[in-house]
Amino acid sequence: MELPEHKPAARRRIGRPLSFDRETALDAAMRLFWRHGYEATSIADLTRTMGISPPSLYTAFGDKRSLFREAVHRYLGGVAAVVQTIDRAETARDAARDLLTAAALGDTGEDTPPGCLLASSIVSSSESAEDVREELAAIRRAIEAALKERIERDVRAGVLPADFDADMMAGLVFAVVQGMSTQAKDGACRDKLLKIVDGAMLGWPTQQ
Repeated sequence: MELPEHKPAARRRIGRPLSFDRETALDAAMRLFWRHGYEATSIADLTRTMGISPPSLYTAFGDKRSLFREAVHRYLGGVAAVVQTIDRAETARDAARDLLTAAALGDTGEDTPPGCLLASSIVSSSESAEDVREELAAIRRAIEAALKERIERDVRAGVLPADFDADMMAGLVFAVVQGMSTQAKDGACRDKLLKIVDGAMLGWPTQQ
């Protein structure tokens, strides 16, 4: 399975060391993108929130798009890590529940914006942001594909029925993930989202 490439930020020129904590600044940028989305977040917004100057942003992160890629990578902990977690789950059902539960918890953090960064950052089809929109879609497709493959493994192993529709179920899980993000942004609490997780899991057959 081909994963979306995480492109590192432009290498910083050798010279004076950074006058700010890069990880702290990146965390601030991640939260800003999370709250407002990619397009609505300006360089001025970023530099003000990160507490740095525009030249410092470009030196440390390359540009807005590179900074956004790093913010998404930080949010997910790396796409490859998410895929590995799915692959290593004891069953596909466990993998799905873990994804849904992590989404419910992440959407309702006490000190983070409500909802999911990936869903919040969905951008319009404007030509200037088309690459970013496709990168986000590629990340979601890669994780969904990993869940589909994990389901298919259980079908082949006889854990799930032979006629179980892996593509449908993986798509359903992601539809619930995205729906919970919207619910959270509309004010849904963690308890409600966890109940939605329980409801979604009723669609899984009992183990063979």
